[in-house]
Amino acid sequence: VQLQASGGGLVQAGGSLRLSCAASGRTFSGYSVAWFRQAPGKEREFVAAFWRTNTYYADSVKGRFTLSRDNIKNTVYLQMNSLEPDDTAIYSCAAAPRLILSSVGVPSSYTYWGQGTQVTVSS
Repeated sequence: VQLQASGGGLVQAGGSLRLSCAASGRTFSGYSVAWFRQAPGKEREFVAAFWRTNTYYADSVKGRFTLSRDNIKNTVYLQMNSLEPDDTAIYSCAAAPRLILSSVGVPSSYTYWGQGTQVTVSS
């Protein structure tokens, strides 16, 4: 599976962006798909994920970020609203088959990674 992340950019605080994660090589069917982010000098952290038919979000983004998917386009989207300067990071999408729920937020659980897209939120 090859993943292509896109949609990052520079936005003012309070603004919105929509990130896309497009898969090629196979469909996302049966895969958990997640977004992680990494800010300079910080560890990579979980943002949101599809696990089976459910969605999961980090507490820091709940109510502001929303996952969606287009199965025809084989693409997962992360709609980010009410962006804050602390959301500034490189965002990467990842996918893995047959994850257990407790592994959804663990980066090392994922087999396939996209290249990352920069999100910068100015104050």
